[in-house]
Amino acid sequence: MASDWKRRSLSKIHTISCGRPSFNGEHSQIGGPGFSRLVFCNDPQCVEATSLNYETNYVRTTKFTVATFFPKALFEQFRRVANIYFLICAILSFTSLSPYSAVSTVFPFVVVVGVTMGKELLEDWRRKRQDIEVNNRNVKVHHGGGIFDCTKWMNLKVGDIVKVEKDEFFPADLILLSSSYDEGLCYVETTNLDGETNLKLKQALEATSNFNEDSWFQNFRAIIRCEDPNANLYSFVGSLEIDEQHHPLSPQQLLLRDSKLSNTDYIYGVAIFTGHDTKVIQNSTAPPSKRSKIERRTDKLVYLLFSVLVLLSFVGSIFFGIATREDLEDGLMTRWYLRPDDTTIYYDPKRAAIAAVLHFLTALMLYSYFIPISLYVSIEIVKVLQTIFINQDLHMYYEEGDKPARARTSNLNEELGQVDTILSDKTGTLTCNSMEFIKCSVAGTAYGRGVTEVERSMSQRKGSPLAQDITDEGGTIEVTGPPIKGFNFVDERMTKGNWLNEPRSDIIQKFFRLLAICHTAIPEVEEETGKVSYEAESPDEAAFVIAARELGFEFFERSQTSISLHELDPISGRKVERSYKLLNVLEFSSSRKRMSVIIRDDEGKILLLCKGADSVMFERLAKNGREFEEQTKEHIQEYAATGLRTLVLAYRELDEDEFNEFNEALTEAKNVVSADREGAIEAVAEKIEKELILLGATAVEDKLQHGVPECIDKLAQAGIKIWVLTGDKMETAINIGFSCSLLREGMQQIIINSDASEFKAHSAISEASKSSVLHQIKEGTELLTASSDSSEALALIIDGKSLTYALEDDMKDMFLELAIHCASVICCRSSPKQKALVARLVKVKIGKTILAIGDGANDVGMLQEADIGVGISGAEGMQAVMSSDIAIAQFRFLERLLLVHGHWCYRRISSMICYFFYKNIAFGFTLFFFEAYASFSGQAAYNDWYLSFYNVFFTSLPVIALGVFDQDVPAKSCLKFPFLYQEGIQNLLFSWWRILGWAFNGVFSATCIFFFCISTTEHQAFRKGGEVVGLEILGATMYTCVVLVVNCQMALSINYFTYIQHLFIWGSIAFWYLFLLAYGAMDPYISTTAFMVFIEACAPSPSFWLLTFFVMVSTLIPYFIYSAIRMRFFPMCHQVIQWISFNGQSEDPEYCHMVLQRSLTPTTVGYTARFEAKSRSRSEP
Repeated sequence: MASDWKRRSLSKIHTISCGRPSFNGEHSQIGGPGFSRLVFCNDPQCVEATSLNYETNYVRTTKFTVATFFPKALFEQFRRVANIYFLICAILSFTSLSPYSAVSTVFPFVVVVGVTMGKELLEDWRRKRQDIEVNNRNVKVHHGGGIFDCTKWMNLKVGDIVKVEKDEFFPADLILLSSSYDEGLCYVETTNLDGETNLKLKQALEATSNFNEDSWFQNFRAIIRCEDPNANLYSFVGSLEIDEQHHPLSPQQLLLRDSKLSNTDYIYGVAIFTGHDTKVIQNSTAPPSKRSKIERRTDKLVYLLFSVLVLLSFVGSIFFGIATREDLEDGLMTRWYLRPDDTTIYYDPKRAAIAAVLHFLTALMLYSYFIPISLYVSIEIVKVLQTIFINQDLHMYYEEGDKPARARTSNLNEELGQVDTILSDKTGTLTCNSMEFIKCSVAGTAYGRGVTEVERSMSQRKGSPLAQDITDEGGTIEVTGPPIKGFNFVDERMTKGNWLNEPRSDIIQKFFRLLAICHTAIPEVEEETGKVSYEAESPDEAAFVIAARELGFEFFERSQTSISLHELDPISGRKVERSYKLLNVLEFSSSRKRMSVIIRDDEGKILLLCKGADSVMFERLAKNGREFEEQTKEHIQEYAATGLRTLVLAYRELDEDEFNEFNEALTEAKNVVSADREGAIEAVAEKIEKELILLGATAVEDKLQHGVPECIDKLAQAGIKIWVLTGDKMETAINIGFSCSLLREGMQQIIINSDASEFKAHSAISEASKSSVLHQIKEGTELLTASSDSSEALALIIDGKSLTYALEDDMKDMFLELAIHCASVICCRSSPKQKALVARLVKVKIGKTILAIGDGANDVGMLQEADIGVGISGAEGMQAVMSSDIAIAQFRFLERLLLVHGHWCYRRISSMICYFFYKNIAFGFTLFFFEAYASFSGQAAYNDWYLSFYNVFFTSLPVIALGVFDQDVPAKSCLKFPFLYQEGIQNLLFSWWRILGWAFNGVFSATCIFFFCISTTEHQAFRKGGEVVGLEILGATMYTCVVLVVNCQMALSINYFTYIQHLFIWGSIAFWYLFLLAYGAMDPYISTTAFMVFIEACAPSPSFWLLTFFVMVSTLIPYFIYSAIRMRFFPMCHQVIQWISFNGQSEDPEYCHMVLQRSLTPTTVGYTARFEAKSRSRSEP
């Protein structure tokens, strides 16, 4: 019953009719470029319609098709230079140049490429299954005779009439023809498009709104002419021709694919855009490609190793050529056992130069093991597993909104551990975007005694106590009853009808009546309780309507032409029902910064009610409407200083002639069928919204999110700089900065501000303003230089107009130089474009990792420009989340995302890549040393399959386990000692020195392995019969030493052992022995040089076991000694924490303070910095 009442209430919502159609020939663009689409409604099979060849409604979001998978996937793989190199080696392995068999070369290459392609295929198959589900959804389509049958979405055609029922999704972009409501209204939920949960109202044209039964469409025919497919979700230009009458179409009639029908039993619509022509698919562009700095450096390392490979091949070829030429001198054979007089071109002394060139190609193939073939695929596997841990972290799960963290890409995991600067939005990011009406100024008098969070913070800063109770003239006001969402207003002068006793009660009545009427909220009335709730387009608007309701002006019903209130009557003191005729709504837009409604009251007066930003409202006041201007401006400044958001309310009375003239102009502007329609409407509205009479101003509080100050303090201790870019007033932003500890008392502020009146279009004034900004930047730089001697922290605060000049080419470097040396930066009144430009400037000029975080559509540009974009899944929809790399529900989760997961991922990926290059260098140099030992003959030291399986089986799993599970310190310590994060900011773990250190370790290991093995086995008896070793035994012994050394090196490098690490490290060693046993037992044709080597030669020989153990210990002891000395005398930050944790001192305040003193950068913002500043000031004489 209650739901039926709700539906009846909703059905009376008012929308503005476009009036009689009017087409101005010089404005109309229908039929011109970009506006050429022609839709034959209810007749999609006619000759004219079929000849247009519009897109089908089949949607494919997959990256590949059956036909294109192999070409595209292979192209993706061979965009990497390393894979092209391995492909060339695989091709050359089928020639006589190859030092090993073709199969042993091709197999690992195919495995690595195949695994990567398999990953692509799996991801694409998931998209394919989603496509299948969507394309096979059913919708009712008119098939003639007034009969609607179920048809799959993919079979829908342009021009089809469809019937969509409640809670179903729209299968294509539709023009609304009619609905279950008599007035052709319907309510649409667009969560899938923009994440906004509030309902959008749509209304059919009057000409089709009565077609509300299936049978009415039996003979229905119409033609729609409209714009071509485009990505603009919020505009639409078209016309509908029915019965030779033309009717203009607007976004009010457009139902977008993937939106959902709500609170409406059914609608009828005609498909105008299908499949990939729909606006939502047109918006599905791929986000900008982002690669981490570590990944880019890894590419350079691969190129460096390839250069080393070429150099070794070149040097070896020269020596080989010289030795080959000297094999035959004056008919005498120097190395007669090689028979240089009867040989192939590869060893012909008479053609030594050619032999050297061919040897160069052979060496390029032989030394290919310097390049880690499985590096990229291993990194991809590790990053995917890391994102799973991020997504499943319960500490970043927002239970209230049922929103976990979501890593939307795995490419940037390690970047999370290197963030130098955070660019943050304010509203909805630092604050809740859940507005509460807390104060107001009416007729020059301030009302509302509530205390904001900013006021509490200010009182703490100034050391003045803040009373817990709200008092008035010594009496305590107690707030009774449950809290009301959106309403936190306390003032006995206004509540309980006491405003009637105020001196200017007539102004107060007009003030709250304006709040109750000037909005686009939808009322929902429950029949059982009679309680009215509201569905509003923004939290601000909901707070205003709720405030009006609580203070005696309850908005409870709309109809197509009126709005009804329950008002407190000043004369009788009782609530009465009043209805106001709603004539026009001039909607809010970011360019107008205001909204207005025009009504006719019960006395027949026509009133324009307007609310908007102070920057546009005061200039529109009439001379006789400025009675309270000065007091209101003072109150607005006070409200802004306490962190409140303000709007100015004003009205004017219109005479009939003025209104009729305006209404005609507005109707004509609304009926313009062109892309200029919105501009024409705004121009007309501009002319009527003037000569206003000021009533007062509202003030709503947007509270800080829980945990924001604590999070900012931790991030500041980690050495991360935090900039705030907001559209709010400077005073509001400054005080929010104080409340979240970005600013503190005593911190010197560099304020770059420009009076709005100075910024006019006149070029001379513009130049003067630019010079003023330049002068202020230079003054700030001088102040910065002076303060650097005293180590005093500075804050830079700049407004939007000044930022416009500061971002120009001739000034941006100076501005950035000033900004990066300030402890905190706040950019006020910033436009979305300015946010993106700041992100680009900081990213390009500083060259360090930049993270941007925001929650609204105005933050999308900033998120995409930054190295990492983090979207807050808050109240402003999902536009930011859909454009982000990582999504979280609350700002405070950024602390754990960066300090824990970011630190771990950076450390793991860095260590993993260093170890990869170490093990390949160690392996590659044993090949090179043996080549030198064998006169660069091109003979491989190892069996073909030993070579092939080195990177694939015997050393790959431990390094993957390292990348997924290793922890230098636990999560608790990461949060307790945030300075540990500074290792990532300064890239200490992946610096060139660290990389060279691992490379040197690899060369040292190879040297020990080769020379110990050669010197021990070259002349000594190895078997019981006294036989010395051959190539096959030497190769097996050296290979065993390599496997032992690189896996045990991994065991020494790991900080955090799990059973998986134990399994992979010791399992890889055990697998090598099992492989040697099994492979050697195969037919000699298969096992070749490995035949029975382990069973008959190595295993029975004590020398083999003693030698491999001795080589392993001798090779690893220097690293062990180095690590022990460094740990004891030159520990890194994480090693200090490990040390005090091991000794049980991690909870000792004295030791913790000592550890915190190792921070590489001073903490300049946050409450820790504030506390330290207070301590310093007290200690100073």
